[in-house]
Amino acid sequence: MKRLTLLIIITSIIFATSCKKDKMTTTDAKPPIAEKIPKELEKHGDVRVDNYYWMRLTDEQKNAKDPDEHTQKVLDYLNAENDYLDKVLGHTKKFQEDIFEEMKSRIKEDDESVPYKDNGYFYITRYEIGGQYPIHSRKKGSLEAEEEIMFNVNEMAKEHDYYALGGINVSPNNKMVSFGVDTLSRRQYVIQVKNLETGEIYADKIENTTGYAEWANDNKTLFYTKKDPVTLRSERIFKHVLGTDQSEDVEVYNETDETFSTYVYKTKSKKYIVIGSGSTLTTEYQVLDADNPNSELRMIQPRVRGLEYSISHYGDHFYILTNKDDAKNFKLMRTPEDKTSVENWEDVIPHRDNVLLEDISIFKDYLVLEERSNGLNKIRIKRWDGAEDYYLPFDEETYSVSVYDNPEYDTDIIRYNYQSFTTPSSVIDFNMKDRSKDIKKEQEVLGGKFDKNNYKSERLWATARDGKQVAISLVYRKDTKLNENTPLLLYAYGSYGFTIP
Repeated sequence: MKRLTLLIIITSIIFATSCKKDKMTTTDAKPPIAEKIPKELEKHGDVRVDNYYWMRLTDEQKNAKDPDEHTQKVLDYLNAENDYLDKVLGHTKKFQEDIFEEMKSRIKEDDESVPYKDNGYFYITRYEIGGQYPIHSRKKGSLEAEEEIMFNVNEMAKEHDYYALGGINVSPNNKMVSFGVDTLSRRQYVIQVKNLETGEIYADKIENTTGYAEWANDNKTLFYTKKDPVTLRSERIFKHVLGTDQSEDVEVYNETDETFSTYVYKTKSKKYIVIGSGSTLTTEYQVLDADNPNSELRMIQPRVRGLEYSISHYGDHFYILTNKDDAKNFKLMRTPEDKTSVENWEDVIPHRDNVLLEDISIFKDYLVLEERSNGLNKIRIKRWDGAEDYYLPFDEETYSVSVYDNPEYDTDIIRYNYQSFTTPSSVIDFNMKDRSKDIKKEQEVLGGKFDKNNYKSERLWATARDGKQVAISLVYRKDTKLNENTPLLLYAYGSYGFTIP
């Protein structure tokens, strides 16, 4: 992802530069003109004309070893566009190379994730110098143990023009791992399974999926989401048994409403396989026993337009984050496992007008709440026994913080990401019992002499015309003279419920 972002930035800079008044250095190249072949497309009684529909290729055409006449026509036009681009931007070639090298120098090539623990193993993702893809590995029991390479994606990608690995999910017995591979760049993944003891990749191939599969507790049954081959909507959940052909897979759920997408996961308690469906304003969940993958689906609460909810399992209850009863900032409710319809829901954290409840994390002894108030993220820790209820302390006036996916259930440690205008992105482990913290990693700033101690950030408030308070976060070098003549770069954004701290 960071490499893709780099290419986008480079292209934007080069384009902007080439549009300046130094156009006299470019050639008189003329752009290719695409042929117009009108095609009428009808939807809901509305007809529109697409003059360039002919450029579409089927998956078969894209994957064919030799292009047919139609494919070659499309390729010829695309190559002509590329040739035109090369000619027009030819005078910027040296500049492109300089920018690329400068930006590449700011990326740490031999980077490594902070190991996380799950079911007795520590999992690590790392990059090596010169490698374009990650290496996924694990260590059993401790970080001093021998490294087991699960996937070296650099090797896996060698024979492909495009390669994406996703959906890595280790089986409950730690002996196998499911994963998805996309070689088309259409997010249509083929799910496969690797034996982590022998290195063998099984013959099972599950095509046209989201790439992620969830294991039942029997270590042989996988639940996965299949996509519509044309629209790519995640529409059906299937059940696959290792060693069988995909044609034998059983459909568990079919989302027939085209405005919804469906997905599958397992609760942190490992007790339930969850099938969710969601649209813009509405969600719905069903569950089945993870110990009995052939059991029937059980509805939590049928969909009601405008009712949003998500579920987590703890003890003998489902905990429900929801906007029920016009709770626009969401609230936390719970319901017994055997009585899950909405009339049985009861408040745990009531709705608050000035606090947005964004997410929750379940641990054996703790309930962790991710909240937002006054535009700032906050992490709240509550013991299930009621002995403690407190917020994590943060020293800076303005910052951004988010809880990682913490897979361990029986632990006092919660991992979160913290960053601010002066503090690079940091991975921190917080002990919820003794309230100590351990900074596991702070992103290294390359390509300069950055020292965060040379900078200061602060938060101000401005009153808008409607009387609302608008937060303003400032960052500046400590030696900057602050007065009405000091230059200021102002950036603002507000949409999709996202705020800039």
